Amino acid sequence: MSASDVIPSKSALTLADFTTPGLIVPSLRGLGAAAVIQELSVVLQHEGRLTDLLPFYHSALNREYLCSTVVEPGWAMPHARVKGLDKPCFVLGRCTPAMTWMRSGRQTVSLVFLFAIPETDARVYMNLIYGLARLSKAPHLIEQLRKASDSFAVFNVLQHVKLCAS
Repeated sequence: MSASDVIPSKSALTLADFTTPGLIVPSLRGLGAAAVIQELSVVLQHEGRLTDLLPFYHSALNREYLCSTVVEPGWAMPHARVKGLDKPCFVLGRCTPAMTWMRSGRQTVSLVFLFAIPETDARVYMNLIYGLARLSKAPHLIEQLRKASDSFAVFNVLQHVKLCAS
């Protein structure tokens, strides 16, 4: 991976373009997938990204029960579609120490990216997933995410991960 894969140009979108420091929870309180998805859903609502919390929460949780979104390096990426949302966004929560995700007991996660996705445009969401794939291959940035002191420091790391050209 070259430096150009993670350092944004002036015109490139980055992961940070789809979140804010207010959508970053440096230390999750929840102790399981359901509690974490609820905690992060409340943050989305509090930051004005959701108007209807309960249907979003149920949709994200039900999808997670059907098919876990855990990927290496220990991240969960639950998501749900939101009617009327014009741009995808995500809330990021950090688990310290890593927690068991869902009921398998085998999958642990240290980061949870909860995505709110517009009903009609999956293209930008796929670019976000591509950006996360890039991030997963940048060990120095993963380490910075783990060590970041607050939501602003986490946000700063996300500014260094560009998405693919759309």
